[in-house]
Amino acid sequence: MSTYDTQSSTLPRVQGGALYPEPLLDPSNPNQGALPAYWVGPRHLAGDDGRLYDVVADTLAGLGWTSLMIGRGRQEPNEAPEDRQVLRSTVLHISPDTLRWAQWVLPDEPFHLGDLPVAWQVSARSDASSPLADWSAYFTRDVPGEVVGDFLLALDACGQPGAMSAGPEAVLDAVTAHGWLRDADQPHAAAMHPTFTSRLGLGEVPPPIQDSDPRALTAEAKSSAVMGWQAWAELGVGASYLWAASFSARVPHSLVAAFASSLSSTAPVLRRVLPESTRDRLLRAPAS
Repeated sequence: MSTYDTQSSTLPRVQGGALYPEPLLDPSNPNQGALPAYWVGPRHLAGDDGRLYDVVADTLAGLGWTSLMIGRGRQEPNEAPEDRQVLRSTVLHISPDTLRWAQWVLPDEPFHLGDLPVAWQVSARSDASSPLADWSAYFTRDVPGEVVGDFLLALDACGQPGAMSAGPEAVLDAVTAHGWLRDADQPHAAAMHPTFTSRLGLGEVPPPIQDSDPRALTAEAKSSAVMGWQAWAELGVGASYLWAASFSARVPHSLVAAFASSLSSTAPVLRRVLPESTRDRLLRAPAS
């Protein structure tokens, strides 16, 4: 028995989310096309509509990013390629300048944030000749696709994805402009929704978060802790997280601010699938 690891350059391109086979992404998701649609809010509790891959992939396709499918698995000797067993698979989206990329990692043994599997990992580098990312951002399922999409739109629009063009106040200003409250104990580092169901803060990044800051790769004293933005939603103290997002230390504050502004936006979002855990907390109106 042999193993194979197909290189992305030899695989057919995926032109958009609708063409990527749904059973490979999430076999448990039914076809939602016949369900009624609603405009719902607040968006930070609206979930991902079961379409987190499709929404984000469509955004990237519209920006002209290249989409490649990567498969890994096993192949028996003399076995025809079409009969091989795919054990893991993912989709990689690369910007035209190759400085930015986004990977749908959910089917590919993702690590966890707040006990939730990471679905999208977004990375960027300042030098196309470097094989390593300067920074990465991570999003679990049920982060609204519109929010991840707005983060990627901001990333695509910036000239140098590693340039720090704003300070941390830009992130807090983005959410307080939409009615969020600064944390009384950390007014310059954290804010929350008035219902206390979602929170955004600048703090020590979790161990799996990758960043080019050398302190992130060494076990140094707590005084040298690497700080990055984290966001999450939970319905009560000690309750399970509904979703989580994490940004490594070198993610520009301006990009986190774009995420924060979209997350806290009071504009409703279109949904066919309402999360069971937050259904009773959502305001909704028929879309037709």
